Amino acid sequence: MYLDALAANSAAFHAAAERATLAAPVQACPEWTIADLIYHLGEVHHFWAEMALRRASSPDGIDEPPRPATEALMSWGRGEASRLHEVLSTTEPTTPVWTWAPQKDVAFVVRRMAQETAVHRWDAERAGGLPEPIDAELAADGIDEYLTLFLPRARKGAPSLAGSVHLHATDTPGEWLVRPGGDGEPVVSAEHAKGDAAIRGAASDLLLLLWRRAELDEVEVLGDRALAEVFVARTNNE
Repeated sequence: MYLDALAANSAAFHAAAERATLAAPVQACPEWTIADLIYHLGEVHHFWAEMALRRASSPDGIDEPPRPATEALMSWGRGEASRLHEVLSTTEPTTPVWTWAPQKDVAFVVRRMAQETAVHRWDAERAGGLPEPIDAELAADGIDEYLTLFLPRARKGAPSLAGSVHLHATDTPGEWLVRPGGDGEPVVSAEHAKGDAAIRGAASDLLLLLWRRAELDEVEVLGDRALAEVFVARTNNE
């Protein structure tokens, strides 16, 4: 699933970027233009391709690539996406490699790149018109990835949960319960359970909510709405 998603969303990302002007603003990143987003995704693809290719045990020594001239930016971005896909598709997923997460192998990189590329594809399409939803199965996996890996990395001063929040994807299997742990950090389990607040919607909408691309009003909220608002506030990792 991940390699196919990476290829499809990379192609759709660059097609959308080509339709939009390079100066078009990226709504999820207010200071960025489409040109900035192309460079960002290309730089991310470059970094992880190098990590996997070198079987690197540290990110040290992998320099940020120079930003191409405007007229070369699009072809450079496509080239980095193609190279990443080739490297990941020809590398054993169990190959050890440094990552910032507990899982330190190429399988983590494949999943992370599929997810990041899908969200930025949505960003590019939104800048140029109406974005297509993220594939439901991929989005459900992205929700699980976010809750497991990113929710605990909330910014300093993020509000603590005072109750449990149940997330329920309505278009594909996927349910999660987030509840406060003893140390104030959220505890996540993939299960059908009643929460003090429930957030329901298509998997794409829930994933985009977690990544601050959608608003709470765009999904269904049941129970304690104030708690749901605190939960969403906690997803701001800035």
